[in-house]
Amino acid sequence: MAWKDKAVLVTGAGGFIGSHLTEALASQGAKVRAFVRYNSRADAGLLKFLNRDYAKNVEVVMGDLRDSSAVLEAMKDCEVIFHLGALIAIPYSYVHPREVVETNVIGTLNVLEAAKITKPSRIIHTSTSEVYGTARFIPINEEHPLQGQSPYSASKIGADKIVESYHRSYGLPTVTVRPFNTYGPRQSARAVIPTIITQALTKDTIKLGELSSTRDFTFVEDTARGFLCAAEASNIEGREINLGNKQEISVGDLAKSILKMIGREVEVVCENDRLRPAKSEVFRLYADNTLAGQLMDWRPLTSLDEGLAKTIAWIKDNLDLYRVGAYQL
Repeated sequence: MAWKDKAVLVTGAGGFIGSHLTEALASQGAKVRAFVRYNSRADAGLLKFLNRDYAKNVEVVMGDLRDSSAVLEAMKDCEVIFHLGALIAIPYSYVHPREVVETNVIGTLNVLEAAKITKPSRIIHTSTSEVYGTARFIPINEEHPLQGQSPYSASKIGADKIVESYHRSYGLPTVTVRPFNTYGPRQSARAVIPTIITQALTKDTIKLGELSSTRDFTFVEDTARGFLCAAEASNIEGREINLGNKQEISVGDLAKSILKMIGREVEVVCENDRLRPAKSEVFRLYADNTLAGQLMDWRPLTSLDEGLAKTIAWIKDNLDLYRVGAYQL
């Protein structure tokens, strides 16, 4: 797809993946409308890190996904919709499940209802590997059962199923992409890799949650490219597609790798306050990305070591953005 001068909407554009996707689209000449949750500071989040050469192609619009009129207004005249907006923190969902459900489920419903009116050529909906819960078999393909092991994952299952229903019921041209554990520059310490890196750079002890759990990490530029592929590939409407690396590593081994790259030897401990409830912990995530390769010619290009090196360098240069060691919901 030629993106030059194409009008697109990115919800959640001020977030981690959203800001990288916005930048990728703007760099190819797309006219990006960036939907960001309203705040009185007019703070557009991580969009402040966009390359200035591309920022001229980005129109920031503030609102709330739960406001159907704001969503409809933002979607007008946009040909492609990238729906990334969500409340994503799992610990936060334990404390504020209603807000998470309203944003993730009702917000998605509002996008779909607006799409019935505005008729975009494609809607890319963002799922998460958390909808699978702990792996029942590996690698996890798109046929794996869905398991609501946290209010967050349950809200995303609900959103995914509403998207499926609107494709089947109304013929909306939806594609659901399911990223596995994206990481890279700009990510907050809500995620495990920045949590490890910030403490490894500054502390004598690294405090984490469950160390034996495995995750499948994908560099953010690869994930953003996966969204573009999902918008460009032909005849994939109605599909759900994993974006993962087909490689797993335990949190404990990940911490060791990062410490080796940074060149420090410090203690890594499991802190009880960071543990999920026992039945809520996802102990294993390991993606099967075969379908992404078959349907949209996507595969990750960045190795874990290469991606970690880029992430460590960025965090070193922006360490003042982090509350190092503080547990972040």
